[in-house]
Amino acid sequence: MSETNIAILEKANAAITEGNYEGFLAHCTDDTEWTFVGDITLKGKEAVRKWMATAYLEPPTFMVENLISGGDFVTALGKISLKDESGKVADYSYCDVWRFRDGKMAELKAFVIKTEGE
Repeated sequence: MSETNIAILEKANAAITEGNYEGFLAHCTDDTEWTFVGDITLKGKEAVRKWMATAYLEPPTFMVENLISGGDFVTALGKISLKDESGKVADYSYCDVWRFRDGKMAELKAFVIKTEGE
């Protein structure tokens, strides 16, 4: 099951890099809940959709360094770059802990730290 969850996350991530946010959301449960530790919590697909519309003004660039799976969880470690409203690129390191339910991403706990172009 954990290998299947990794494959699901990889498909979802591929959709994000293509700017296919609905394709990404198809891999999430309707009641998905995302917690950005120290920042905000999003509850439900619609909340995630609205967040993506402002956070991903254009598709992010990211590199997954490690995927670690166990049971219903997949942890992704990597780097991501996003453009802000002014067009400036900001770089981040992240650790995403995804919980899967019935073959879909049901919960995210994300630790995201802004970096200075390491």
